Amino acid sequence: MKKCWIQIIGVCCLLSVSACKQSLPYQNTSLSAEQRAEDLLHRLTLEEKVALMQNSSPAIPRLGIKEYDWWNEALHGVGRAGLATVYPQAIGMAASFNDSLLYKVFDAVSDEARAKSRVFSEQGGLKRYQGLTFWTPNVNIFRDPRWGRGQETYGEDPYLTGCMGMAVVRGLQGPADQKYDKLHACAKHFAVHSGPEWNRHSFDAENIAPRDLWETYLPAFKDLVQKADVKEVMCAYNRFEGEPCCGSNRLLMQILRDEWGYKGIVVSDCGAISDFYAPNTHQTHPDNKHASAGAVLNGTDLECGNEYASLPKAIQDGLIDEKQIDISLKRLLKARFELGEMDARPAWAEIPASVVNSAKHQQLALQMARESIVLLQNKNQLLPLGKNLKVAIVGPNANDSVMQWGNYNGFPAHTTTLLEAVRKVLPENQLIYEEGCDRTSDKALRSLFHECRADNKPGFNATYWNNRRYEGTVAATDRVTTPFHFSSGGATAFAPGVQTADFSACYRSTFSPTRSGKVAFRFQMDGGVALSIDGKEVAQTGNSKNPTAIYTLDAKAGQHYQVEIRFKQLYGDATLNFDLGEEVPLNMTAVVEKVKDADVILFAGGISPTLEGEEMSVTIPGFRGGDRTDIELPAVQRALLQQLHQAGKKIVFINFSGSAMGLLPESTACDAILQAWYPGEAGGTAVADVLFGNYNPAGRLPVTFYESIAQVPDFEDYSMKGRTYRYMQQKPLFPFGHGLSYTEFTYGDAKLSKSIVAKGEKVSLTIPVSNVGQREGEEVVQLYLKRPSDKEGPRYTLRAFKRISIPAGKTESVTIPLTQESFEWFDSATNTVHPLAGAYELLYGGSSDLDKLKSVSITVQ
Repeated sequence: MKKCWIQIIGVCCLLSVSACKQSLPYQNTSLSAEQRAEDLLHRLTLEEKVALMQNSSPAIPRLGIKEYDWWNEALHGVGRAGLATVYPQAIGMAASFNDSLLYKVFDAVSDEARAKSRVFSEQGGLKRYQGLTFWTPNVNIFRDPRWGRGQETYGEDPYLTGCMGMAVVRGLQGPADQKYDKLHACAKHFAVHSGPEWNRHSFDAENIAPRDLWETYLPAFKDLVQKADVKEVMCAYNRFEGEPCCGSNRLLMQILRDEWGYKGIVVSDCGAISDFYAPNTHQTHPDNKHASAGAVLNGTDLECGNEYASLPKAIQDGLIDEKQIDISLKRLLKARFELGEMDARPAWAEIPASVVNSAKHQQLALQMARESIVLLQNKNQLLPLGKNLKVAIVGPNANDSVMQWGNYNGFPAHTTTLLEAVRKVLPENQLIYEEGCDRTSDKALRSLFHECRADNKPGFNATYWNNRRYEGTVAATDRVTTPFHFSSGGATAFAPGVQTADFSACYRSTFSPTRSGKVAFRFQMDGGVALSIDGKEVAQTGNSKNPTAIYTLDAKAGQHYQVEIRFKQLYGDATLNFDLGEEVPLNMTAVVEKVKDADVILFAGGISPTLEGEEMSVTIPGFRGGDRTDIELPAVQRALLQQLHQAGKKIVFINFSGSAMGLLPESTACDAILQAWYPGEAGGTAVADVLFGNYNPAGRLPVTFYESIAQVPDFEDYSMKGRTYRYMQQKPLFPFGHGLSYTEFTYGDAKLSKSIVAKGEKVSLTIPVSNVGQREGEEVVQLYLKRPSDKEGPRYTLRAFKRISIPAGKTESVTIPLTQESFEWFDSATNTVHPLAGAYELLYGGSSDLDKLKSVSITVQ
């Protein structure tokens, strides 16, 4: 009996402890996130607080806090975390001018993200690229076509960028009336940030005119903060008016928090706090403790990096008070409670893992890819093509699936290239395929990567160590199924769990060629590479800035070659690009001869994310650090196009790029031009649907296509004078908002509900739009605002857009409501933007081309 009583008392004690534990306020799910954060904050030691203010936040078992990494990506689909639906790159989705569709895309993305994160959580703490806090969208203004990261934005116009950015945030964060947020989005990079990439750690965006700041660089951020309730804002690498953006009191405290009332988290760009003091950077602070204290005091709550570990020393030295730490940390804890990440039962658990790259999402990727395509030119209505023609597909981007993914991408189950898609439309006897040329070199590499298998599966097995010795505890294993495109730029790991410095990697596969011949092993890298074949080291090199064949194998069909690639980071950012295949010297005469029987040439050209992007090591002529030094099509492609044109061939040029290209020569040599961007997993199908008339294109340019670099001011000049459609005086090659259709639209005379508007009154503009062509099509109705009395501001600026479908022969009346906010304009008397009284013109039509816009006058009192 005594033993039984002891057992009962023991059980009661356990129950009592459990009840006590559950009664702690921060564990009470009925309390608000604010209340729970306040309670938990005061239970933490200073060292624990500081650890939780870094993106890789450790577990604190004594309080039930789980391991969490704040860094995740979803630029155009869940990124860097395995299987996911890959939508067109952001700049392509901007070309849809369809924020409603963009919302659907990111609602689908958030479904995949929640499902994937739940699965990752069941396997342990949430590590990098596994959490619920996504560092997207990028709402910087794409002010210069040379900027490599412009592809990540929604174009050059503040209004369009704000509309698209808000759709992204709402799709990711979910309905506002739910107990838990679906995800958290992040507006980046705040602010006045759009290249150059090569000097971003030391560059100062200075002498910014108040007008440019308030009318161009800040409006999209303000929209996301005040209208979409974005939960995070990321501060930029560069300085603004002398201060690093992540330590800018003007940006983060005065504007963001005080003027806009922002209550959420500010996170640093990765490594940005190190830029406060490290050699060859801003060097505005003497050391890490001063840098960290300065960042926190000026509003940066979370660091992507390791400098905040110095905060206890900064407190000890009197540089900052622990109360300031508490202000920032409370915001971080509140966010984790808002997501339900701290709770035992996962939020949004009803979303099944089967949504990831599901058939429904694949169809959505196809729809968005179709809507993103812009028909720039169509001489003599060559397009759409008949299916009885003999077609030749030429060019380096015809069969490159990786190019279609853009950057910051996930990995789809399958990517349809243009070549694959056309093969589904035409029989083989009507189709000729000839790659023709490389993107930038006079030697094309016909990839044989698909003939590499490891463990009887496609690709290479990868093993990583967090040291340069290829030994000790394995940090990660992975499988690489496409030609290598690795970079640690932007503090991006080669694989989850791998450091961005002081690491090594080994990649192994079996190469089984199906035909004999010389096979080049081509590398471009920052770091050291050793290549072994069948256990024998055959080449060793390092820091090859241009793609170079470091070894050529005399391959025999039917043999199996054991390939091992060892790579180690040496200094600075690490990059590793690798492919193997047959190097084919460009023979233009032979190319022309091979396609001589074709009725039309589909030339799939342009550039790729291996040439433009974030802080890259590319040194090919025309490219620098991820940016471009000019905007022309690479010379080798231009020369081949001219040869095909001189041979009398009809040419459809399909340009794949993340930025505007100088296509003036191509507009002469080619009959039709399509802008395909980096169109995602369904891009090939979407382009083929447009080419053969299964889809009537209606994409519009979210950026100006200039004739040449001569029309663009100096890259490092942040003044908007002469930039974008809003300020340039010359005639561009293709204007902002431009895009053709296979039908024709005309605009009638618009009617205002009232032509004089008093303060607080609403007004609407009704525009009759007629489809006078032979087939149904979509039109993007665009409304611009002009203030004739303002000679210093933008010539005109976008204020509304609407994408509509109109049957052939029908007229639709498009009504656009206008509020006081529609008439916000820069007031030079106060250096502020607000609804400004005066006379305006409303310009409306299907592009920003002034020659094609109609107008109506309105007066605001």
